[in-house]
Amino acid sequence: MTAIEFTNKLLSIESKLKYFAFSLTTNHEEAKDLLQETMLKALTNRDKFTDPRNFNSWAYTIMKNTFINNYRRNVKSNTIFNKTENNENLPHKQEAISPESEHAYKEIRKKVDGLQNDFRVPFQMFTEGFKYKEIAEKLEIPIGTVKSKIFFARQKLMENLPEYISEYK
Repeated sequence: MTAIEFTNKLLSIESKLKYFAFSLTTNHEEAKDLLQETMLKALTNRDKFTDPRNFNSWAYTIMKNTFINNYRRNVKSNTIFNKTENNENLPHKQEAISPESEHAYKEIRKKVDGLQNDFRVPFQMFTEGFKYKEIAEKLEIPIGTVKSKIFFARQKLMENLPEYISEYK
């Protein structure tokens, strides 16, 4: 596919991508930024595109991954690193927490803390926003092992916390 064909194909799905961006962000300005960033990434990574039949899904995947990465970056930047007695990270915005939420948090936290270290550490890193690759590098284990440990940690938590499963299905 030539550069002109690629650009024309990308421009032909721009309105669909814009709609998808809005569905992810629910904000017109953020959707425009996401669309612009996606278009730029698609154009700069044109050489990585291989299958002309999957052009739309390739572009949508770029947008989805960009959105997720931006979200994770924002979550990390909105966290204060606080040395409390249990070394928990606290969000910048403290909202009133209901007693039920606080009880649920403590119960879930207790179950997570009860996991074996081999499973707990990768799981906690993942929930803190680290990517599989980052966890693998920090723990010096293969990425497949990281994915397995996180999967098994989730399975164990679902077994031990059945009352919370129905809320998220």
